[in-house]
Formats: sequence, structure tokens, C-alpha cells
Amino acid sequence: MPQDLAVEVLKDPSHGFTGVPPQRGTPPHGPRPQEPAELLVGLYLSSGNTLTMFACAPDAPSAPGVPRWHVTDLEVSADELRERADRLRSRWHELLVYFVGEGDPRTGARVGARPFADTADLSGLAGVAESVTAALAEEGFDLLDVMLHGAGYDLGKFREFLLGALGGKDPLRVSFLSDLHLPWPMLAVDPAACATPWEAFLGHRHQVEQTATGYSWDHAPVDHRNLATTSLNKDDSLDSVGRAGEVHELLEKRSRLIVRTRGSDLLKALAGPVLNEDVMYFWCHGRMVSHGPSTPCLAIRLSDDEHIDGPVVSRKRRPFLHEPSARFKPFVLLNACGTARAAAPGRLKHLGQELIGMGAEGVLAPQIDMPQDFATEYAYAFLDLYLTGQHTAGEITRTLVRRFATEFHNPLALAYSLHCGINSRLSLAS
Repeated sequence: MPQDLAVEVLKDPSHGFTGVPPQRGTPPHGPRPQEPAELLVGLYLSSGNTLTMFACAPDAPSAPGVPRWHVTDLEVSADELRERADRLRSRWHELLVYFVGEGDPRTGARVGARPFADTADLSGLAGVAESVTAALAEEGFDLLDVMLHGAGYDLGKFREFLLGALGGKDPLRVSFLSDLHLPWPMLAVDPAACATPWEAFLGHRHQVEQTATGYSWDHAPVDHRNLATTSLNKDDSLDSVGRAGEVHELLEKRSRLIVRTRGSDLLKALAGPVLNEDVMYFWCHGRMVSHGPSTPCLAIRLSDDEHIDGPVVSRKRRPFLHEPSARFKPFVLLNACGTARAAAPGRLKHLGQELIGMGAEGVLAPQIDMPQDFATEYAYAFLDLYLTGQHTAGEITRTLVRRFATEFHNPLALAYSLHCGINSRLSLAS
């Protein structure tokens, strides 16, 4: 007659068959990389044009009497914050991008040259670059300080929590869900409390993204592939700039590459239900285009005269939005001047916003006019890491900020802003 035997599990090396037991010669649990904790920050317009801000650290242990969600009304207006953000971008242009040098025979700098824009490696100007970086950190802190300034009790407690989290010793993955698309990586905590000005910038301390609301949808699946599919959407006149040719070669060697030089070809591809590309790289010019009395809309142009902006992308892809038989899930590196900037609520959405709305996993783009040589250095470094499939976009952006600071004394990597995609990682499985 069968009997039930009492069993007591003393060791469970596979954790209930959910993991691989330690192999011979490895530590019992093995050193495992730990992902940075997450911080969620919201900033939205509520009734009466009041700005309300909330923050939550879901990974942090809860303490008695301390709310998990921190919420407060801000005392600053949305208009002032937008103007302050524009001022911060202008200061980067004045102090760094468009700064005109007086010439220095010791360094070979010409009279009237733009020393910080003419080369990506600022090691020869390290002393001056460090001074400029310190000034930009002060400007970034000023914007954050103005945002959180006020005498209200709740605002004071909120400010204490948020600045404590952002200025803490541990790196975080920070997602800003905001009606105001601010240049978050260029913002800074108090530089006086940091060992160096570099460490004050949010983009140096943390992985940072501007995120969005909305549920993801099931795109048409693809088979497992041996190589990623990428596209290079470019202006031919920029082929000889910096490392542009090396970026082209990198994509050609490491992926199935589609090259487009005409806006009409790009629009034709966008007009089909399935755009099966893992990475879309844009190497072209961006500029604001006026449509009558309305606010100007940001547009890009390849080698022809076709302007590609948010409304035209929406028009081409709107018929396929949320359709399970359609697919549009690329990670987009939009390497054109100012293309990370977003339109205010109620305005025509800029290109990056529409690409996210149509299904893109993330858009990485500069907040300012980016010097071309540096743009090619950044693109090569980012794509070289992303195409391995071993790193997320958030990890890479933070790594590159630190790398360019250490090796080149150049803060321009902080001006690249991630719209969604902080956890995006290249995967060749559907």
C-alpha cells in the first residue's frame, strides 16, 4: 500500500527550479550585478495652471510615518520653468558651443575659432573646460533650485526628499513623467556639496529619462535573427564630418543596414505597416520650421528638400497605431541639432514626441545645437555599445557622460536626452 513520505527541503540551490544552481568553482550565490534603484518623478499641470510634482522610490524600504508617495504643489509657474529651461540651453550655447576664442599660439587655437566646438577632445583646453563645466553646473542647479523653491511646509518636505534622493551617493534610474520636457540630464544638484562639478549633473550621477504615459501594445512579431536590422538616414553632405564614415562602417559590419538619403524614401518606409528596424539612426540637420502664426515645429532634412516633422510622421503611421499586424519598435538615435526639445502641451508635437507616440522604444537626441565632430564621436560610442545587446540605453548614456568627461574633458554628452527607453536593450528575439 503506497505511503506518503514526509520530506523536508534543507537546501534549494535552484530556488524552486527558477535559477541555475551554483556550478563547481563558483561562489554559492555568485557576484551578481545589481541594477540601480528606481526613482519616479512626475511634474504635471493641474487645475488653475498650477504645477504639481510627485516622487516615489518604489525600491526603498518604507518607514513608519514616511509616505511612499511624496506630492506637493510648486510655487513656480510653468511659463517660468520653460523660460528657465530655454535660458539653460542658451547658456550652454554661449559658454560652450558658440564660444569664440581669442586665439592662443601655445594651443594652436585661431583667432575667431570656436575652441569647444572645433574638436571633441578638449584635453588641450582642460583647464578652461573645467571652468566652463563648473559654470554650467551652477546654471543646472539654479534651474532645479528655482523649481523646488518655496516656503510651504509640504513643499519643504518634498524638496528635502527629492534633493536627498538625487544628491545621494547611490546611482538611480530616474524617470521623469512630465508635462514640461526639461533638459533633465543638464540639471544639477548643489555643486558645493560635490567633489567635482561633473558629479553635480543629474546625467553624470544617474541614468535619466523623460518618460511617457500610455500602455504598450503588441507589435507584429519577428523571427529570431542573427543580426540586428538598422537604418542610416543621412544627409550626404555630412559624410566627411568627423567619424561619420566610421559610424557607417560600424552599422554595416554589425547589422543589416538600410541606407536612406532622401526624405521621400523615409516617408515611404514609414507609410508601410511593418518597419522592421531595431535601430534607426539619423545623421542630418534639424531646425525649427514656421507654419504661419502657430508655434514653429522642429523638422529634419536628409539630402533632399523634404522636411520631416512630427505631423508628417503621425500622418504616415496613424492608420497602423495599435494594430497587432503592424510593427514600429526601433530605438532611435536622432543625431540632429535640438531634436530632443519637445513642444508644449497643446502644440504640434515635435518629431521625437511623435516617434514615441507611434511606438518607438526610445529616442536619444541632443537638447542643443551639437558640434558635428562631437556628434559623430558620441554616435560611434553609443552604437558600438548598444549593438552588443549587453547594455541598456540608460546605462550607456550615463557611461558616455562619464567617459567623455574623463577622457575628453567634454561635458557635451550631458546634452543628449533620452525620451523613454531607459531600459531598452537590443534583443534579437521577437
